Amino acid sequence: MEMTAIILIVGFFFFLLINVPVSISIGLATMVAMLINIELEPAVTTMAQRMAGGLDSFALLAIPFFVMSGLIMGRGGIAKRLIECAMALIGALPGGLALVNVVSCMLFGAISGSAVAACSAIGSFMLPEMKKKGYDPNFSAAVTAAAATTGMLIPPSNILIVYAIASGGVSIAALFMAGYIPGIMVGLALMVVCYIWAKIKGYPLSDRLPMKVVAEKLLAAIPSLFLIVLVIGGIVGGVFTATEAGAIAVVYSLILSVGVYGEVKTRELPGILLKSAETTAIVMLLIAASTAMSWLLSFENIPQTLSAALLELSDNPIVILLLINLLLIVVGAFLDMTPAVLIFTPIFLPVAMQLGMSPLQFGIMIVLNLSIGLCSPPVGAVLFITCAIAKTKLENIIRPLLPLYAAMFVVLMLVTYVAWFSEALPAALGF
Repeated sequence: MEMTAIILIVGFFFFLLINVPVSISIGLATMVAMLINIELEPAVTTMAQRMAGGLDSFALLAIPFFVMSGLIMGRGGIAKRLIECAMALIGALPGGLALVNVVSCMLFGAISGSAVAACSAIGSFMLPEMKKKGYDPNFSAAVTAAAATTGMLIPPSNILIVYAIASGGVSIAALFMAGYIPGIMVGLALMVVCYIWAKIKGYPLSDRLPMKVVAEKLLAAIPSLFLIVLVIGGIVGGVFTATEAGAIAVVYSLILSVGVYGEVKTRELPGILLKSAETTAIVMLLIAASTAMSWLLSFENIPQTLSAALLELSDNPIVILLLINLLLIVVGAFLDMTPAVLIFTPIFLPVAMQLGMSPLQFGIMIVLNLSIGLCSPPVGAVLFITCAIAKTKLENIIRPLLPLYAAMFVVLMLVTYVAWFSEALPAALGF
């Protein structure tokens, strides 16, 4: 077992270091480790079976639909209307543009279900605007990167669907409801940091808009915001499943972006379809390869061994959960969210359940952990996108990111040790 684990870990990082894509690195490392105890032909057959089996899930059909709806909304003028709405409501507060950035990322992330989409769509508009108003570009980029991750928790969220599969059948609807309070808490914590930072730096205040203009901007954003009500309301009300909700999101976003706003032309649709197919293929290959690795870990009893080792370290649940959180934050800084959830859920979920944590609470905890990793160097995808938009270097935004990390970590600790934050809303709605 020890040799398999060593080869698996060393092989994975070796392939990453020579610039092999993450999904291929996972698959190759798994194949090499598998050959220690299994002959070539059955190993190849097993690998193929496990990868195919990992994709044999009806729930996964929701992912291409939400990917497509996110791409359509990213080009459909929805981000602009959400930003204008947030600007009208809170733009006149100290640090108003930073607060607008956070709220816009939360709303767009919730609608699109993608941190990368939120980062690109909101950052492209907000970062130049904040620079124009005298905000430090490095601080602006740090705020965008951190705020973009809130869409991983606020539903609909593709990564929560992946966790539902990895955990062995936690209700997707319950997970969606469980993500609301923690996701909003992260956003509010980031806004507190932005408010204090703006006070210290003396950033200029924006003019307060007349109530008539505020009402106009709010009304203009309602069709975009209604998508959240449509998707989540339908799932909670039992009208349709999460997969069907994804299809409805595509239809609604098409109607809105093509028919109502007219900002997506019909000639652009083939390109959007192609991009959504590419993104879906990448995600599905990650899921397939990660599922094969998870099977190998279980076959070698590695989760059970690690669980026993963790429980032997201490009999204090607070200490063990803190260790799990720290490990997941490190993992999130190096590994994409999808394989991280698929690989580490079977390892840590049994430990968390032994300590009295429900699969629902653990799901929100692991996603929040990996969300912090998503905006952490050296691999955090949103960091590189934000730096490119802000025309700054990665090392320049680390310092302004530190207080934002601290705020997210505080929320993580609350979610970890207080079940109410994750379970209150699902329980109230009967999940």
